[in-house]
Amino acid sequence: MNEPVRMWRLALAVMVSILLLPPAGAEAQWAQAGEGWAEEIPDLNALVAFDHSDLAVAVNRYSGDRAAIMRRYEVQYSPVRIARLRDFYRGWQDRLQDLDFNSLNRDGQLDYIMLRNRLRFELQMLDVDERNFQEIAGLVPFHDDIRLLQEDRHNRQDVDPRPVADLLDSMARQVQGLTASLIAEPRDADGMVSRPGVTPVIAFRAANHVNHLRGVLDDWNTFFDGYDPLFTWWNRVPYAQLDQALEDYEAAVRQHLVGIRPGEPAPLIGDPLGAEALQAHLDHEMMPYTAEEIIAIGWSEFRWIENEFRRVSDRMGFGDDWQAALEHVKTLAPPPGYKPRAIFDIAEYSEEFVERLGSVTVPPLAREVWRLAMQTPERQMINPFFSGGEVTRVSYPTDGMAHQDKLMSMRGNTPHFNFATVHHELIPGHHLQGYMTSRFNSHRSAFSTPFWGEGWALYWEFLLYDEDFPRGPEDAIGMLFWRLHRAARIIFSMSYHLEEMTAQEAVEFLVHRVGHEQANAEAEIRRSVQAVPLYQAAYMIGGLQFQQLHRELVDTGRMTAREFHDAVLQGGRTPVEMVRARLTGEGLQPDFESTWRFYGDPLQE
Repeated sequence: MNEPVRMWRLALAVMVSILLLPPAGAEAQWAQAGEGWAEEIPDLNALVAFDHSDLAVAVNRYSGDRAAIMRRYEVQYSPVRIARLRDFYRGWQDRLQDLDFNSLNRDGQLDYIMLRNRLRFELQMLDVDERNFQEIAGLVPFHDDIRLLQEDRHNRQDVDPRPVADLLDSMARQVQGLTASLIAEPRDADGMVSRPGVTPVIAFRAANHVNHLRGVLDDWNTFFDGYDPLFTWWNRVPYAQLDQALEDYEAAVRQHLVGIRPGEPAPLIGDPLGAEALQAHLDHEMMPYTAEEIIAIGWSEFRWIENEFRRVSDRMGFGDDWQAALEHVKTLAPPPGYKPRAIFDIAEYSEEFVERLGSVTVPPLAREVWRLAMQTPERQMINPFFSGGEVTRVSYPTDGMAHQDKLMSMRGNTPHFNFATVHHELIPGHHLQGYMTSRFNSHRSAFSTPFWGEGWALYWEFLLYDEDFPRGPEDAIGMLFWRLHRAARIIFSMSYHLEEMTAQEAVEFLVHRVGHEQANAEAEIRRSVQAVPLYQAAYMIGGLQFQQLHRELVDTGRMTAREFHDAVLQGGRTPVEMVRARLTGEGLQPDFESTWRFYGDPLQE
């Protein structure tokens, strides 16, 4: 056994036996309301002995300083903001180069590599921001005037009310003219204005920026209005006119250039990255695969799940027609008002099943503190299913929804569909993750990645399915539905950012190949195209990474399952390849680059 794994075993054994397990009988006491609580007062000697990264303080300093700069230079696409951040990132790069890498402890070396990787990515994204602004600059000619008002205020410069009033009045007339010109322009057959170089995506980005600038202007005005009598006398009316002009212009851009018409469902639109920026995101996530290879992984998993669907469908009496089995499961929704109890029952079953496995430490306090909330109808338009953590939110129809929307929500949220999402969101998924990472190596939130966050929760769906977790074939259908959905997410999200699949084509893909209800599919895609670019692919790709790492460390006997899972949770939020480097003890160099082909060569399968 190599030294790093031996040390992890020793440290984890101490933490499990001293820090995380409750006193004898405490969990039974907690289970009986009013008869005591499962106290978790740690042995402080164990905490003192817990290994820390040499760079933990430095990473916290980086995170705090970056956040302060982002707050100070708040105007998006501002050249001052971009220049300040570029200097900041390059300064940290210089400081890292001055550091003796070999003098750091192993966790410090890992943080060094991840910070170097993050700095390189942040600089690439500043270049992307500059390109993105150049594409919308012609639609927001007032950008500099508004940003300078706020930046001068933050630079503690005095304001002269009369010239400012002239500027606000001039901008109001300028923006009113832009709106009038846009409304007067010729239309195509779809009633849209066509301008060279202005796609709906670019117009959507511009409209969002106008909304952002309105917020900046409001903050600037609030600082003076009512506090400076002379400012208020000169500027209250010009400001109100400009604010209204910006609101009208934003609405006009959304209607005439994007296609968002009042009283109609908004079109599904996001902001695809393109191949170059998408590869930069993959490199940042330490993913040594091309976008095309990631899509191939998605299709490989998709085909396996379809075959498994057929096997379970045959057990239910539907033969190979797994979509008929899926339709049957959609009819098993509880009546209104009974959804919370169904979730509580699944959570209890999941927690007890995981406890029997004994493969991860679950502090009793983690089981005690999570709460359930119902998602609002507005939120369900974006997330029609679940969101998780200490407060987990579940979707189900409310009385004010249209009849067909109620039926679709019920069909997409039966307890059998919830069967996988409850443990995904709670224990051992996101709630347990959040509980542990807020207590161990919390500085690594600077390196947080959905491949670790969502990948861990998805990995447990793999593991529990293999452990005969489903209570019956209906639960298995529910778990496979979500598993197929995760594979589909890889395919449609990567294809969307490569501009090889439109958002509407992604909706049809979910409806016809995965089995989503139409409204739920639209909500899912609306959420997806506006999310962090690799977020949707990260679920299954991260899960596959953890699955392969389990094979390398647990299946070979180098670690027990409990040691492995506890080590992942206590190590903090990092790219999964960094989890692997930490647990395998592989040699580290300051110029470390990702090489872990955890799925082989998917294009050759």
